[in-house]
Amino acid sequence: MRTTFNIEDGLLEEARSQARQRKTTLGAVISAALRLGLLRSVESCPAAATAPLKTFRGDGLQAGIDLSNSSELLDSMERP
Repeated sequence: MRTTFNIEDGLLEEARSQARQRKTTLGAVISAALRLGLLRSVESCPAAATAPLKTFRGDGLQAGIDLSNSSELLDSMERP
């Protein structure tokens, strides 16, 4: 897909140099670099890390409590 974007001069020169060394296109080098950068950002994302799910004792959802009403929910949690 053809698109237009701004890139720093030094980065463009480095990408062109790598394309020549690898005997491939500038687009292929930029696509590979972008793919690698996106993969690394997903791997380092805290949301992607698996954290243990906290569970609590109780009877689960309670009848008659509207979960979209935060004040009612807080009131019900503070009741003994």
